[in-house]
Amino acid sequence: ETSGQVYSIINNADFVFPEIKDEEGDTVRLSHGNFVPFEESADRRVRKDAFEGFYGVYKQYANTLAALYNGQVKQQVFYANARHYHSTLEAAVDANNVSPTVYHNLIDTINKNMDKMHRYVRLRKKCLGVDELHMYDVYTPMIADAAKKISFEEAKETVLKALAPLGEEYVAKVKEGFESRWIDVYENEGKRSGAYSAGAYGSHPYVLLNHNDTLDNMFTLAHEMGHAMHSYYSNSSQPYIYSQYKIFVAEVASTCNEVLLMEYLLKNTTDKKERAYLLNHYLDSFKGTVYRQTQFAEYEMLTNKMYEDGESLTADNLSSVYLELNKKYYGSDIISDEQIAYEWARIPHFYYNFYVYQYATSYCAAFSVAHKILEEGAPAVERYKKFLSGGCSMAPVELLKIAGVNLETPAPIQDALNAFGEIIKEMETLVEG
Repeated sequence: ETSGQVYSIINNADFVFPEIKDEEGDTVRLSHGNFVPFEESADRRVRKDAFEGFYGVYKQYANTLAALYNGQVKQQVFYANARHYHSTLEAAVDANNVSPTVYHNLIDTINKNMDKMHRYVRLRKKCLGVDELHMYDVYTPMIADAAKKISFEEAKETVLKALAPLGEEYVAKVKEGFESRWIDVYENEGKRSGAYSAGAYGSHPYVLLNHNDTLDNMFTLAHEMGHAMHSYYSNSSQPYIYSQYKIFVAEVASTCNEVLLMEYLLKNTTDKKERAYLLNHYLDSFKGTVYRQTQFAEYEMLTNKMYEDGESLTADNLSSVYLELNKKYYGSDIISDEQIAYEWARIPHFYYNFYVYQYATSYCAAFSVAHKILEEGAPAVERYKKFLSGGCSMAPVELLKIAGVNLETPAPIQDALNAFGEIIKEMETLVEG
């Protein structure tokens, strides 16, 4: 616990990041809040300065941060040994009733599909029209903005239409949520940022948004209503003790709604520019959720194994492991800048004990479920609703099998990655056309 607490304090409170000049030439101090927006900037100088300034701080404190991470892994090893597990990985996933097979299967399947990620990187290089692609070019939009304002009223209407394949009962309940003030919609003074779904057993779910009329916000609405409906079905079907679903399956319900929304939008857009914009959104969520989180998961697996094999986790060791992984994931069409070797030091999830792999498995599972619903209709919807009603009455992997997804096999992950490959192909055609 101490390692994670100290990391959080040093990272969130003690670090002072350098100042850079923004797009207008004004001096701005880098922070956790503005780093990502700067990395999305259209001005390459701003992206580069932010990247080098931000990671420079992690490099400066790399020895301290490595000692903290070493302490975290040491603690995980102690607990795993005390409880007679074969590894920290096995101990961590067992808390969710998941077998290490699921973890290894994810990493193995992604590793067999690196060609698609590399193709994405080549496409990005082409879209940005640069001689050399750098790690500070990974977040800036590939497609010049085709963003439209989408009011909350319009977002609700579109989401209801997109969720129609889930059947009348599901849609009617979502509509009831929209009309019965389940949702706190707009930003307000003192209100926490982000978006959440919460509630108590016996009451309807509550959703918190900070809606400001973007495409992303419409996806957030679909996402949070997915969580809300998961809670609604589990709470209605299970006694209190089995009503709380595990984090392992939580993201499946929310992401399934996002996939249905994306497929609906793609089906109903004829404008080439708008279609390219949507496909770009799809590609970025794949890259960020499936590949990036698996890269983190593989790093955790490798570094824990190093410790278990008696190697010390020094800043140099951790940085060289991370840099090699980065090269493997992004390929030779991008320069893995030296600063990226320190990215491990800025990821708080490495103190969550083998947590991030669930983002990638959930995304692939949700993708699989959504496509079954679109292809098979009613029978797939019935299976899915049974899954949503399961709470924690069964192990998460078994619950997903009800919905037709077996994460102990490569199939769901491979299917999602095949689709990623197809989207890249279509995007290439649109960009060239």
